[in-house]
Amino acid sequence: MGRRPEHADGLADAVTVAFRVVTEIAAPVERVFALSLDIGAHERSMAGTDERAVAGTTSGTIGLGETVTWRARHFGIIWSMTSRITGLEAPGRFVDEQVRGPFARFRHEHRFEPSAVGTRMVDEIVFRAPLGPLGWSAERLALARYLPRLIAERNASLRDELERGDPPPRRGDGRRHDRDDRDDGQRAASSPSAS
Repeated sequence: MGRRPEHADGLADAVTVAFRVVTEIAAPVERVFALSLDIGAHERSMAGTDERAVAGTTSGTIGLGETVTWRARHFGIIWSMTSRITGLEAPGRFVDEQVRGPFARFRHEHRFEPSAVGTRMVDEIVFRAPLGPLGWSAERLALARYLPRLIAERNASLRDELERGDPPPRRGDGRRHDRDDRDDGQRAASSPSAS
């Protein structure tokens, strides 16, 4: 955590944070991959933040090129963030990236590798908060600590669901399901948890 990715010009971006979370799961790669793309499983894993899919693909399995808008409570504030699946190679990896939300940049690569236990799930997240030095302060003080813990909690929930032997998710019908249950009096910023 805390390493700064370099831009094409070779200079490190002073306001970018990258971290990695590795989770071992006693289940086949195909099941772990499928559950990781399931909207309902994501909502269950993020119940502590009341995260919900409110627009785009809101149920079933999200696919390549599809978007989902998440709404959740973090730091006492309602956030929303729209992510798109920009890469998908079943069952080895997929990538989601913010297209609208609170970050100047948010990219989450999910990788799934066979392991002695079953599956090694590797999450690599790179994000950059807006607002220059003020954003960097927010990253270092809150987000750089909060987000790895949030991803680890999400992964523990997925692991528990898979290791209990719950049936794999059903493939969605492929349609987009749009809904907007925004409370008019609530501020909608953006959710640090995209996946």
